[in-house]
Amino acid sequence: MKRSQEIFMAICTGLIVANIYYSQPLIPLIAKEFGIAEAQAGQITFLNQLGYALGILFFVPVGDLIERRKLIMAVTLICVGSLAATTFANQFWLLGIASVFVGVTSVVPQMIIPMAAALASPEERGKVIGNVMSGLLIGILLSRTLSGVVGAHFGWRGMYGLATIITLVQLPLMYFFLPQSQPAFKGTYGKLMKSLFEMFKFHELREATILSGSAFACFGMFWTGMVLWLSSPAFGLNSDTIGLFGLAGALGALFAPLAGRSADKRHPRKAVGLGVIVLALSFVIFYIFRYSIIGICFGIITLDFAMQAIHVSNQTRVYAILPEARNRLNTIYMTGAFIGTASGSALALIVWKHGSWPGICLTGVVVMALAMGLFVATRKRYVKAAMAE
Repeated sequence: MKRSQEIFMAICTGLIVANIYYSQPLIPLIAKEFGIAEAQAGQITFLNQLGYALGILFFVPVGDLIERRKLIMAVTLICVGSLAATTFANQFWLLGIASVFVGVTSVVPQMIIPMAAALASPEERGKVIGNVMSGLLIGILLSRTLSGVVGAHFGWRGMYGLATIITLVQLPLMYFFLPQSQPAFKGTYGKLMKSLFEMFKFHELREATILSGSAFACFGMFWTGMVLWLSSPAFGLNSDTIGLFGLAGALGALFAPLAGRSADKRHPRKAVGLGVIVLALSFVIFYIFRYSIIGICFGIITLDFAMQAIHVSNQTRVYAILPEARNRLNTIYMTGAFIGTASGSALALIVWKHGSWPGICLTGVVVMALAMGLFVATRKRYVKAAMAE
């Protein structure tokens, strides 16, 4: 892999995945325009992430069937149309439908990451995945900062208009920077999708998917709940100020390359276990320092550090299972991860009604405690399965 390709892949994944996170700081603005409660407007975040999970399930596997660069460019073009439809939606239900399509077509990063893993040498695969993932994760986190600032000055429609332009500009660059790749799977789309079920025989894939799904559930729950907490009377912050908290998360995302290098040197499962513990600790920090801006920022850095340890390490594990089926393996893994994110966002809205911010903090600790229970309980089975495979 050329260094320029690696850098472009990192930038591209960050800019495209940002499309499904722009909505979070814009929830108060969307609620005000359509005259609805903020909790109802928060459904847009859930629909973005649900669409993303559907796109991973039905689009990403095709990367094992047809040439990846053509697929990536076709999906990106549809994404441009979906963002434009979001910009001009004049009814909330139309905005909801457009948001699903934005999510479905923003799965391009999940096609690029397996491409990067295939191009990288085995001894550097973790590092390359970490570098590309750092771009994706910084995009996720800084999207909130950009969205908050643009939304405050140009409205939520201005943000989606800008996103349309950003995504459109990437199309010609993809043609020049992304390499062509020949698919390994021979057969029909139906057979390709059917083969997904065969992947469940790998214990390591099942364990990685469940653990990452739990972590992403906490991730989605935090960022959805945080907007409601910071815009509540406890703080009374506006969208552009709330968006600045993404800068704290970006610091945590810088640990992704370190997690990748660690996975290259030692077995990545150890880093996953550490990440689960630290992620639970971050919600304790959010509760103790719930009225402190500095404390919340420290908690965000801790949370995102934990996410890198879990996610990058798990992806390194998954991609090593069956190299010729990386897109399909990634489909199963990332579908679980973003179903977790969507579920966490939906859960945050429910918990907020009954327990406000303390309830969200407690729920985060409980979810990660259950994940750690699974991690410990499956250790012996994992060792036996790994030896058999």
